[in-house]
Amino acid sequence: MDAKEFFNTVREMRKAQRDYFRTRAPHFLVRSKELEKAVDDEIERTEAALKEREQRKQLNFNFEP
Repeated sequence: MDAKEFFNTVREMRKAQRDYFRTRAPHFLVRSKELEKAVDDEIERTEAALKEREQRKQLNFNFEP
């Protein structure tokens, strides 16, 4: 997911959350939870990628003469 897709997903998630709390309609709750999971998964994926990049950077730094 790129930054624009992430932004759009978060925006859609917040709309579903507001709609749910405004109406208490179950379909908004289900949609909200789906989008929350997508956001959480992307945050986890990005954190892992950043951690891996930092580890590679440290390895490259340690092996340079």
